[in-house]
Amino acid sequence: MTDIDIDALLDAPESRVIVCCGSGGVGKTTTAAALALRAAERGRQTVVLTIDPARRLAQALGLRELGNHPRQVQVEGFEPKGELWAMMLDMRRTFDDMVRVHAGPERAEQLLQNPFYQTISTSFSGTQEYMAMEKLGQLAATGDWDLIIVDTPPSRSALDFLDAPTRLSSALDGRMIRLLTGPAKAGGWGLRKVVNAGFSMFAKAVSTIIGGQLLTDASAFMQAFDSMFGGFRERARKTAELLRSSGTSFLVVAAPEPDALREASYFVERLSAESMPLAGLIANRTHPVLAKLSGSEALAAAESLQEGDVNAPLAEAVLRLHADRVELAGREERLLARFTRAHPEVALARVPALAGDVHDLEGLRDIGVKLAS
Repeated sequence: MTDIDIDALLDAPESRVIVCCGSGGVGKTTTAAALALRAAERGRQTVVLTIDPARRLAQALGLRELGNHPRQVQVEGFEPKGELWAMMLDMRRTFDDMVRVHAGPERAEQLLQNPFYQTISTSFSGTQEYMAMEKLGQLAATGDWDLIIVDTPPSRSALDFLDAPTRLSSALDGRMIRLLTGPAKAGGWGLRKVVNAGFSMFAKAVSTIIGGQLLTDASAFMQAFDSMFGGFRERARKTAELLRSSGTSFLVVAAPEPDALREASYFVERLSAESMPLAGLIANRTHPVLAKLSGSEALAAAESLQEGDVNAPLAEAVLRLHADRVELAGREERLLARFTRAHPEVALARVPALAGDVHDLEGLRDIGVKLAS
């Protein structure tokens, strides 16, 4: 097992994109922000794209809020060698902006007002993951930053993020959607033609299930969407190429817990299968032992104090807490050892659990130091 050289990763001129991925609740957002802060302080022009809507990240960066476009972090006492910019993905606004840029004014207005579009732009499966990819592609295309750090959506599966462009593209280009759009494309006679072709039972069933108005909305949406569909897929292809390029590195973030490490193993295997450049695993919120006293020795000393004549309840409580800490650290080490045996080629970095939530730049800076050490 080798350690991740975080500073070498951040400093390398060829390092252009770092993607933090993993299951939800393991600290991906905070890790991404800490990496971005450290990179900026070491001289990189850095932007961090976060998916987490919680305001605590903005507050930690000294900002009142984060929006859908990068905003430079400028607060008193923060003078990095490079620059730090931050933004929070707004899925709907990103979709709307994409439509306005690529569909033309008239078609864009048709799409934005379409009820079917308003539904899929906020709740269609894979939309959030695809829009994260779309925004990454936009940031990379500007050339304004030499390092982009991405906090991926909290997906249960690596497939959700890596396959989002393909899945969303396939869904919108699928046979079912194309069949539903037949009426609009045929100038109002399409449904009659479908009926005459022997599909009356199908059309009646679809109208009954999803409603005639939704069928009409879907048809109008796809008719307007056709004009930009080729660009939609082409941008997805380019972003997928970017993620496989030598300038991109993936960091899998996990807590030292069975479910999180099981998910991390799946991420690692999928990234390897897809030839994605994996930099390593960040084991977040670990509990290292800070004293050489073993758990059994601590418990024995606590029992001795309890049974003895000296009244020392505080010392006894500290000894028992230390014994619990040793047991927890041992369980975490066994879980991490199992992971490294299964994936010996994966470099590892540990970040000890903090006493509280990160709420300022100093907290993020502290995490960055722990990552690098």
